Amino acid sequence: MNTVEQELQKLRDELNAYNYSYYVLDQKEISDYDFDLKLKTLQELELKHPEYFDPNSPTQRVGGEVTKNFDTIVHEHRMYSLDNSYSKEDLQDWEARVKKMVDGAIQYTCELKYDGASISLTYENGMLVKAVTRGDGFQGDDVTANIKTIKSVPLKLTGDYPPKFDIRGEIVLPFEGFIKMNEERVEIGEEPYRNPRNTASGSLKLQDSAEVAKRPLECLLYNITGSKLNIETQMQSLEKARAWGFKVPDAAKLAHSIDEVLEFVNYWDEHRHNLPYETDGVVVKVNNLQHQEELGYTAKAPRWAMAYKFKAEQVSTKLNSISYQVGRTGAITPVANLEPVELAGTRVKRASLHNADQIEKLDIRVGDEVYVEKGGEIIPKILGVDLTKRPLDSEPTIYITHCPECDTELIRQEGEAQHYCPNYNGCKPQVIGRIQHYISRKAMDIDGLGGETVALLVNEGLISNYADLYELTKEQVIPLERMAEKSAAKLVEGIEQSKNIPFERVLFALGIRYVGETVAKKLAKHYKNIDAIIEASQEELVAVDEIGIKIAESVCLFFASEENIETINRLKAFGVQLQMSEAQLEGQTELLQGDIIVVTGVFEQVSRNELKKLIEDNGGKVSSSISSKTSYIVAGANMGPSKKDKAEKLGVEILSEEEFLRKINF
Repeated sequence: MNTVEQELQKLRDELNAYNYSYYVLDQKEISDYDFDLKLKTLQELELKHPEYFDPNSPTQRVGGEVTKNFDTIVHEHRMYSLDNSYSKEDLQDWEARVKKMVDGAIQYTCELKYDGASISLTYENGMLVKAVTRGDGFQGDDVTANIKTIKSVPLKLTGDYPPKFDIRGEIVLPFEGFIKMNEERVEIGEEPYRNPRNTASGSLKLQDSAEVAKRPLECLLYNITGSKLNIETQMQSLEKARAWGFKVPDAAKLAHSIDEVLEFVNYWDEHRHNLPYETDGVVVKVNNLQHQEELGYTAKAPRWAMAYKFKAEQVSTKLNSISYQVGRTGAITPVANLEPVELAGTRVKRASLHNADQIEKLDIRVGDEVYVEKGGEIIPKILGVDLTKRPLDSEPTIYITHCPECDTELIRQEGEAQHYCPNYNGCKPQVIGRIQHYISRKAMDIDGLGGETVALLVNEGLISNYADLYELTKEQVIPLERMAEKSAAKLVEGIEQSKNIPFERVLFALGIRYVGETVAKKLAKHYKNIDAIIEASQEELVAVDEIGIKIAESVCLFFASEENIETINRLKAFGVQLQMSEAQLEGQTELLQGDIIVVTGVFEQVSRNELKKLIEDNGGKVSSSISSKTSYIVAGANMGPSKKDKAEKLGVEILSEEEFLRKINF
């Protein structure tokens, strides 16, 4: 290393150390003036010697990179949401479920739930290589250039970090910085920002990273994800992350019981207003990472974690009117139009009234003063009515009998809470909603086509179902509002590219009632192609893992429609994937068909997730608990004694990792 390179490295190391002390440890070791002088010296040296460019130099934190379009990145490890609890009973129920599934004493890590924008940072060989927003949990936006401007995000790690890992956290805007930003905005005559959370989230998608650098954002980290991390507990992972240079809140506490968890919850419910950031609850995690692996995940959330939400803020305001919305399935949702009111940092004008039963139960009437709460501090809901302020001429609410869009008489099935418009193909919001669902990110993810454009295409008579999309031409699209030749070409190309979307996502995109992502995957994996699903009887569908009578009825009803079959045939003709690809079917067997298998312990040859995939690829079903229906257990090292006892009592066979792998010819 020559003298110039040495000087550059020395300056970078010094500035990184000062940044860490100030933004992570809250210790100021150098004056702002001296820091700026060193930074300027480094910038000048880097300009003179571009051959020594370092993407993780402290000079990169000032921003300047302009991103017109944020690339979509698939998360290597899915970012799950958390199940919520609101009472001691909820936590006790969760604990009971956990104790049924794992052996031994259980400890819990309690952490504050900061209200910011979720982020996933990827590090390789100690360097930040990628920063991706949560998105839909499966994929998010690449915002690396913007994240690099946040001083509490280490660009280079120290210590015994693994060669590659993801670390998850929240981008937050401290109250002090938020207030200062708003004072500056008011001074120049601009509208102040509504709340820190939305401002932090919006900052991540600013096109100019230099603008992001001006905002006092912070990054609080709480979860390390990857393989071969050499970490045994959640608490240890927080300590390790702190040692590597991350800003990890120090409020976390180890609890040995739900009572100790509640002590933590009660303390912070009272003291949270003294914190420098917004927080809306506590996240409770099973501390032992092996226990976490054994507990696994539901379709949406980890079984080993629970968010305890602090009591939501509540206000009262006037109900001005009730309007009715029609969803893509024809479901009618009544909406309360309110006198605008500030609630939990946002201006609330509308709230869901759910259904006719809810309106009748609360006796909600236009003109009432109503109590509004943000359910889980996200979606506003009406809790009740202040009857002392009810006008004397008040009239009970009479629920609509006909569709507000197409005037078709509404129906309400026995046992259903909602009313429905049965005009499946003639009710415009249903038609638009179904196509919007079809093109959505988790479904066909059609680039260049958004919800507003779908509405325009339907209203202009260019399409009336999602199969019509594949006949659109650039010439038809160009005359649409805000549509130029380039964007029209992008839209048509995006539709063409959607023909490569795999079968399980196409099945989800069709919009069959009750068929969400998980059910679509189950059906696609079981039946392999659309024709087999169409031909399946209700009884055959119910026999598929996790398919209940309600889903089976809905699937049969969907494919009983001649119009739907005609649409499916058109999609086939256009080349949309309506069967599993050869690559997907490769390695799939029915060796374990009908077997229900429990996986427990620590494995050497394959990871637990690989083992579960092998079971499913060979036609078996993975179960989390031992019962009389369990075919056998695949046990690695450290199998819990209670699981072993239960297996012996029920006469369930226990296979070693090696025996199982031989069984499937692996």
